[in-house]
Amino acid sequence: MNTFTKLVLGAMGRLRPQPALGDAVRRIELPAPQREGGLPLRDALEQRASSRAFHPASLSPQVLADLLWAADGLNRRGTGQTAPSALGAREIVIYVALPQGAYRYNASDNALDLVAGSDVRRVTGYQDFVDNAPLDLVYVADHSRMALVPAGQRDAFAHVAAGAVAQNVYLFCAANGLATVLRAWIDREAIANALGLAPHESVLLSQTVGHPS
Repeated sequence: MNTFTKLVLGAMGRLRPQPALGDAVRRIELPAPQREGGLPLRDALEQRASSRAFHPASLSPQVLADLLWAADGLNRRGTGQTAPSALGAREIVIYVALPQGAYRYNASDNALDLVAGSDVRRVTGYQDFVDNAPLDLVYVADHSRMALVPAGQRDAFAHVAAGAVAQNVYLFCAANGLATVLRAWIDREAIANALGLAPHESVLLSQTVGHPS
């Protein structure tokens, strides 16, 4: 679907997911993430870039596990995570839009839990490439976890935390030959409806990941 059509549907409140492609299993158990390999940090920084051309081939379960661990997985023997969060709120929840369904990343269990048995990729952005890229990440702030953060600062704190997660994804992709782009031009209401979010959850950003075209 092209960008103009998405804009029109979004303005009408009719931007909707597609039927799932494949079986939407309730939980995807991920392999243990590999914590070694890839490019050295300075080389990854040199190659960090945004790309808007993606091959539709899916990522392997191992690459998906490694990607999500790099984004905001457990490190330091499970006492922390790979992305920072002010006051330890851990307010960022990563949703993964795959052809067979949309899933919530459970870092503690190293698994993906089904939230929508439909293909949500189309809804994650107005750009046409999001429809066919192998996965789109959606970063959501769970404000119920931010009780220690002053109410007037929660949005700013959450966006900073989401930016840290997104940069982790950028560096992982640069180090492993993947393409990615962070996107703020999104229909947040349509995404929230597609994912079945609660009122205390707000959509911040989306990020497309895949093999370069």
